[in-house]
Amino acid sequence: MDTKGPSVPTFLSEDHFILAHEGLNSDPGFLSVISNVELSVQFDVSGANGGDVSYYLKVADGSAETQLGSLDGVDVTVSSDYETSQAISKGELNVQMAFMTGKIKVGGNMAKIMMHQGVLNEYARVLSGLDIEY
Repeated sequence: MDTKGPSVPTFLSEDHFILAHEGLNSDPGFLSVISNVELSVQFDVSGANGGDVSYYLKVADGSAETQLGSLDGVDVTVSSDYETSQAISKGELNVQMAFMTGKIKVGGNMAKIMMHQGVLNEYARVLSGLDIEY
């Protein structure tokens, strides 16, 4: 008899973002920081096992969408290597420290991202709590 449970999504896979989307939109802490916020962030990760990966976070009307792919006209673009992205996702590195040490590069509307840094902090917190494989 096979007693294997459901498979655990792999970091930066499509299933990872399905789980992330569900987690974000059901987390009271995240939902509280995104009320009345409109923000779009493109994440570009270099050096992932299958090559470079792009994904985005779009916040509007009190809900969030996060998935693989690119979004046109984003407010901010965040670029990092795979190891940095993985460390942030695991909760081993916070976003501010990664930025201050040059491990992530941020481009676009800096005023908007500074004004809504709580959204990125909560985004990272929710993602770090997901059951995924690295």
